[in-house]
Amino acid sequence: MAKHYALVPAAGSGSRFGGPLPKQYCLIGGRPLLYHTLAALCACPDIERVWVVLSPEDDFWPNQEWQSLGPKLSPLFCGGPSRAASVGNGLEAVADCLAEEDWVLVHDAARPCLNGDALGRLIGELAQDPVGGLLAVPVADTLKRADGEQRVADTLPRDGLWQAQTPQMFRYGLLRRALAAHPGVTDEAGAVEALGLHPRLVRGELSNLKVTYGADLTLARAILEGRQA
Repeated sequence: MAKHYALVPAAGSGSRFGGPLPKQYCLIGGRPLLYHTLAALCACPDIERVWVVLSPEDDFWPNQEWQSLGPKLSPLFCGGPSRAASVGNGLEAVADCLAEEDWVLVHDAARPCLNGDALGRLIGELAQDPVGGLLAVPVADTLKRADGEQRVADTLPRDGLWQAQTPQMFRYGLLRRALAAHPGVTDEAGAVEALGLHPRLVRGELSNLKVTYGADLTLARAILEGRQA
């Protein structure tokens, strides 16, 4: 029986976010953003272990309280210069713990609002899938392509377009091979697609937003506080 594991690349500096701290350590409700991200994964009964991939120079992790997340969680100080490098390094670091057919759920450190329903839906719908897949939402807004002067060059049809989210869930062996062959991708699904495979899209939720800019942090706070009300 294949098992499920989670890997969270969190070695980035959050340069687009700005501020004195990497965005994963900005506080939401008195806890680092990263705490909420990891809590959703640690609470899932289907996930055996949760690894967070940190920069070897990360000085913030030891100053926070993580014990309340339970024994599933382990840090890996092997982050690389890119997301793909961090995920690849993490997968190599835990090679002795996983079988080729085990599932790995890679989740953005900056998505603290993942809920159990979406996570359970991903795991359930992909249980027998030959490729794997990811959470995503259909694009609702009209899309414009800009020219070199930031004027509208054309309007893109949105039919069939989805916005990728995480977790992205693939078999351990397949994911390692895909990232080794295509290290320049921006997400795991892209690496698998580059092998000629077609990951499944599992409907996610708009609340599973990625914190990229300061205003996103305000929205994430509101979502999490609303769940606690």
